[in-house]
Amino acid sequence: MRIMSERRALRLSMAMLALSASAALPAQQPDPSLSNIVVNGVSTPPPGTLVAGPEVKGVISARRGGQLKVTMADGTDRIIAVTDATRIRGSGGLFGGNRTALAQDSLLNGLPVTVKTLQAEGGGDLFAKQISFRTADLKTASMIRNATAQRFDEQTAATEALRGRLGDIDKYNVKSTMTVHFDTGKAELSADDKAQLCTTATAAEATENALLLVVGYTDSTGSDEVNQQLSEKRAGRVINYLQQACGWKPYRMLTPTGMAKADPAASNDTEEGKAQNRRVAVNVMVSKSVDDL
Repeated sequence: MRIMSERRALRLSMAMLALSASAALPAQQPDPSLSNIVVNGVSTPPPGTLVAGPEVKGVISARRGGQLKVTMADGTDRIIAVTDATRIRGSGGLFGGNRTALAQDSLLNGLPVTVKTLQAEGGGDLFAKQISFRTADLKTASMIRNATAQRFDEQTAATEALRGRLGDIDKYNVKSTMTVHFDTGKAELSADDKAQLCTTATAAEATENALLLVVGYTDSTGSDEVNQQLSEKRAGRVINYLQQACGWKPYRMLTPTGMAKADPAASNDTEEGKAQNRRVAVNVMVSKSVDDL
């Protein structure tokens, strides 16, 4: 933890959420980094070279290129190639039509499936002969996917609203900034953190018209959604302590914000840099209209 006196105006930048597109992998190479990418059919293996493989029952846990990763009940994963000849069957019968479009609609993460496979004699890579699932399970997986998309849209809207709230931040002078640091994925305050927070509140109380702006941050570890929630949780934990234990009045608090991994204090390429970025900044601010300095 450190206290830094500053006379510069606070500059807060927003994190822009982006989804990066990954290049397709070779069809038969297992890849532990499989992620949510549309499954497209791959070429059918040469006829006569494959025999019946194991039946795989589990949940689609990842997909990329022409591959599915199916996680079974015992926690083990099987990578299975989806070919142009793969039949996809719901509880209502065999689906027809364009299988690429079908894959986009039905082979969703979280969908329980039974996969009849083919493989070369003596073992090797698995190819999906038929993928079966229950229509009810497909509806559930679709609901989960749509809810995730909805949360992303809501977060985007919240980000735009945050920009609006911070639009007049230059109307304030930052008198000092006190920083609380956190362990990875944590939001707990240490005894020293708590003492420093109350010291900061006491000093700010002596400054006429002082307000506090609390901003939470994370390092680059984890997803955008998780980091947004964690940064807000860290800011909320600091605010609660300032108000409940240090006696800081709620009406003297500017709207708190969670900035996730935006505006890093140091590079996220090193562990030392990440440690500096897992923080909450408590900014003591005074309106320029009443600031005598």
